[in-house]
Amino acid sequence: MATASRTSGATVRAQTEAAVASGGQGLARLALLVVGAVPGLVLPVGAAMAAGGVTASVFQDSYYPVVLFGLAVAAVAGALVAALFVRRTASRTRQQLERWYGIRLPAVYQPRPALELDERGHWWTGYSYHRSRMVAKYAQLLHWGARDRTTRSEVAWLAISPALVVALAGPVAVLMVLGVACILTPLSVDGFGPVPARLVSVLLSAVLGLGMVAVGVLVAPYAVRGYAEAARRVLDQDGRATHAQLTRRVAELTETRADAVGDQAAELRRIERDLHDGAQARLVAIGMTLGTIEHLMDTDQAAARELLSEARQSSARALQELRDLVRGIHPPVLAERGLGDAVRALALDSALPTEVCVSLPDRPPAPVEAAAYFSICELLANAAKHSGAEQVWVDILYRAGLLRITVTDDGVGVADPSRGTGLRGIERRLGTFDGVLAIDSTSGGPTTITLELPCELSSPRTSTSFAKA
Repeated sequence: MATASRTSGATVRAQTEAAVASGGQGLARLALLVVGAVPGLVLPVGAAMAAGGVTASVFQDSYYPVVLFGLAVAAVAGALVAALFVRRTASRTRQQLERWYGIRLPAVYQPRPALELDERGHWWTGYSYHRSRMVAKYAQLLHWGARDRTTRSEVAWLAISPALVVALAGPVAVLMVLGVACILTPLSVDGFGPVPARLVSVLLSAVLGLGMVAVGVLVAPYAVRGYAEAARRVLDQDGRATHAQLTRRVAELTETRADAVGDQAAELRRIERDLHDGAQARLVAIGMTLGTIEHLMDTDQAAARELLSEARQSSARALQELRDLVRGIHPPVLAERGLGDAVRALALDSALPTEVCVSLPDRPPAPVEAAAYFSICELLANAAKHSGAEQVWVDILYRAGLLRITVTDDGVGVADPSRGTGLRGIERRLGTFDGVLAIDSTSGGPTTITLELPCELSSPRTSTSFAKA
């Protein structure tokens, strides 16, 4: 019994020492965070606002609207000064998190394009032209910073960090200050029986003060942990997805992979069936006809010539069926001339008058082209069979990393994926590439169906064309 009591006491003592050590470490880290947050944003903005307010008050004799305007201008100027510390502040936070918790937050920046001087003497930033090299340099810096995800997160962290430090360190500081004040300034209470009132006051103040200090010490590590978690969420570009989001993404990828495998298997079965029932049967018949001709050559040449004519016609039909089958797998015009010309050729064979407008810098990847082409085929077929339309418009363009296709008809509307397999098949086809299908179809029309496929094109050339079929 005595041994168990000594073991329990040693465990409690060890836990207490660990809690005190962790609390002291947390207080030290909170102090570092408070000191580090001052130069990042508070000092530049505060100094600029103070200078602007004093200047406006002196020169305008405390004319308040002008003072407020001066404060606003000074705040903006201070924020610009603070922006110079963006990368330094983020780097310090990354180092602290790696040193304290082993959390690594690598900073990956997009490459910044080099300034180019053209034959007219203008500087090309990669986004715009400028006559002055200095203006081009800063314009490029601002534009690049606005587009770079890591830089945007660092700017956000520069603004969030001071407020977060105040929110987390403030309660701990209040507890510590109140606790120390309570210890140094005893409460005024009445005596308790024979115990003098002053002794009761000192003891009660000491207990309350030490309790508040202990709570502050114990809470400090959690405050620092909260700061680290917030920093990870803001600065870590690859770790923003929550477990639920990752689970949902895995489920989506599993579903789209199953759809792709199923579609591929169905396509193989269709090709096998078409070959077996079409070209293969005709070739077998041609072989049998040629065998008959071989026996008739010496006895009935007229019948042999007639059978040769039938065999030639059957071979032509078999060749046409093979060509149709190849076009169904991957149209030659799509492989040779690209999506725009393939859709124009498709529009020429469409049952409805179709206008095609194409604006593509260059060709998308072949799988994306094929998915887009066959989706447009399905949409044009649906419009001809179900919409009652008199005109169809197809717009194909590439913007911001997305191949965007819009098919519009002036039919009766009310297109619904649940009423057939065509639109759902298109959704599954696009889902393989993380594409989406959006339908805008009210009763009475028109119907607008938009397809978006994320992809990268092969070169920056621009080719815009319009055609009517």
